[in-house]
Amino acid sequence: MADAGRSSGAAGVGRWLSRAALWAADYAVITAWQLRGLLAPGDADRYRAGRAGAAPVVLVPGIYETWSVFRRVAGVLHDHGHPVHPVPTLGYNHGPVSEMAQRAARLMTDLDLHDVVLVAHSKGGLIGKAVMLDPLVGPRVSGMVAVNAPFAGSRYASWLPLPSVRALAPRHPSVLELAAQQEVNHRITSVFPEFDPHVPGGSRLPGGCNVEIATTGHFRTLAHPEVLDAVLDGVRRHAR
Repeated sequence: MADAGRSSGAAGVGRWLSRAALWAADYAVITAWQLRGLLAPGDADRYRAGRAGAAPVVLVPGIYETWSVFRRVAGVLHDHGHPVHPVPTLGYNHGPVSEMAQRAARLMTDLDLHDVVLVAHSKGGLIGKAVMLDPLVGPRVSGMVAVNAPFAGSRYASWLPLPSVRALAPRHPSVLELAAQQEVNHRITSVFPEFDPHVPGGSRLPGGCNVEIATTGHFRTLAHPEVLDAVLDGVRRHAR
């Protein structure tokens, strides 16, 4: 019995170390991407031109992220003819979901975009769904592809004192309200890995098109080849 207890304890420690390594790898990636965005911001405007008839894409990043986390995603979509539009007014996206949704909606109306496919990461999935539910701007959106979106919240968000992060907790009113409104779910493709260290409950969306990729991570997934393929397929699926 003692040997069994020691084996169980060792297995538990092994799992903890494995997940800690996933967190570390994820943060190393996002730190490098954010630093690159600061030191070499590049020109987002170069993605805005696309092939005639190709669906316009609007990028919605996650909390404390900028559009630069989508560089590879934007490159793939642009290479296939899609005009790609970041939302500069989101900044580091630490405001309430409703306010960030209004900023994304304003970009679409200012540019007079129609038949838009939103491509979102993490919190961006909640923002994108809020845009789709907006009776005035929602008709401009044909669908959304969300990667690692906490549609049911993340239990880890409850542990942090930052209001911007706690707003992503499973029982936060904004998360519950969005989860209860399922009329646009069939126009959402949710792409997620086998294990997400930041959204441990997963990103499966009731009534949506759920695509699980055989990988792990929260940020690193945005550069995974199969995720890039799934995003492109989702954009094509939702394009009118």
